[in-house]
Amino acid sequence: MEWLIEIRKNKDLTQKEVAILANISQAHYATIETGVKKPSVKTAKKIAEVLEFEWTRFFETPAQPAASA
Repeated sequence: MEWLIEIRKNKDLTQKEVAILANISQAHYATIETGVKKPSVKTAKKIAEVLEFEWTRFFETPAQPAASA
């Protein structure tokens, strides 16, 4: 999830720091950030609170490119 990595880096935080603040393991956070796993709603809310974005972003479908005619 490039957008999540970008938000974290813009806040000048490491994966470990976000994990500690969200009260999850660094390994768990890494699987979310790399897109291996989706967070639960509870975890999404914690991470979003730490990084200051809307938690529902985790569950939005990325925009699909327009088909060429």
